[in-house]
Amino acid sequence: MTTAFITHHDCTLHNMGPEHPESPIRLLAIQKVLQKTGLIEHLQQMESVHVTPEQIQLAHANLHQKRLEMKLPEEGVFYADEDTALCPDSLHAASLAAGSAILATSQVLAEKVNNAFCAVRPPGHHAEHNAAMGFCFFNNVAIGAMHALQQPAVNRVAIVDFDVHHCNGTVDIFKDKPEVLVCSTFQHPYYPERYSDIQRDNIVNCPIEAHTRASVFREQLEKRWLPAIQNHKPDIIFISAGFDAHHEDPMADLNLTEEDYRWATQLLMDAARTTCGGRIVSVLEGGYNPVSLAFSVQAHLEVMAGY
Repeated sequence: MTTAFITHHDCTLHNMGPEHPESPIRLLAIQKVLQKTGLIEHLQQMESVHVTPEQIQLAHANLHQKRLEMKLPEEGVFYADEDTALCPDSLHAASLAAGSAILATSQVLAEKVNNAFCAVRPPGHHAEHNAAMGFCFFNNVAIGAMHALQQPAVNRVAIVDFDVHHCNGTVDIFKDKPEVLVCSTFQHPYYPERYSDIQRDNIVNCPIEAHTRASVFREQLEKRWLPAIQNHKPDIIFISAGFDAHHEDPMADLNLTEEDYRWATQLLMDAARTTCGGRIVSVLEGGYNPVSLAFSVQAHLEVMAGY
């Protein structure tokens, strides 16, 4: 089993201020744990590449990138919304994050690796077709999925999202594209309170109440995600891998542990083997306790890499 680990130091240059939870420390913590455990040596390490404007426009409005560039400050920060700030290096980092999803997709589809994980920031799943929000500028997973659909051998894609926040941006982009299945578990009611009740055959929303036991999360994946994936028969599966449903995370109130993420990853690996030859691209989303984030990513990657 060959797993690509794609990241770039410059993803740490995006900085929304010392008190902001979406901090560069997140990536540094992941790297530290993977190095200390030795897992990094069993992964095929790759450096992120930049996304192109044309690739961004696969998922976003033509002027989306230009509007963000106009808000980019020469110094300090500029708030695109109350949660999402741009610093001078933010779009440089965002371009690398989205480009990582393109690189991962290309590597997996070319069978150069079995699967891939992108340790990148800023995250992406709240970025809608024509709006940045929720710490997100470009929807990394959506751009990767659209890139996959441009390839002749790919007709259907599945995106699964276990971040504690609903993937409103991913749903906004794919709600009228039946070739893309979107499955999401999320705390509800909670941010962003958009699209959580949308009715589409290709959208599987699984809201979970705060303080719910972890077994409910597992039941949703087994009873709702798994049949949907099997019926959709995707040619590749994308994971929006947010680890902020961990019980130690400060941003929400669900009760998952590293073992729940390990279990979920194994479920998705098994589903991928039976539907799409094991092809998986996983992209980091949330996770705001650096310690629990790093150990959750370790569990996720151990399963992906077969350890």
